[in-house]
Amino acid sequence: MTDVKHLLSDVLEAVHEKKAFDVKVLDITGLSSIADYFVICSANNERQVQSVADEIEKEVKDKNIDINLEGYRNGRWILMDLGDIIVHIFHKEDRDFYNLDRLWVDAVNLDVDNMI
Repeated sequence: MTDVKHLLSDVLEAVHEKKAFDVKVLDITGLSSIADYFVICSANNERQVQSVADEIEKEVKDKNIDINLEGYRNGRWILMDLGDIIVHIFHKEDRDFYNLDRLWVDAVNLDVDNMI
């Protein structure tokens, strides 16, 4: 089993590589039983949203992690369930509309710059 901190670092590397922006890592430990971390990021268009998801898959494929993926075809909001980490890749307009950041206001917002 891959250490969650290393997996989180790998996810952030992939997100950074594909130029996603407004990246947030929320520590939801104690707030939810579904995961320990949410990674939320934005992309400029549907193709970039898909490209970020592809890069994450490529980055973690050799780590023996089951990835559950939703929303890939539309490329507006892709949810990637990596077990302890759930990644939300949004088209910038949909991120503003759904505003997950507001829903998880009680979560600890981690410093992404120190994690890459």
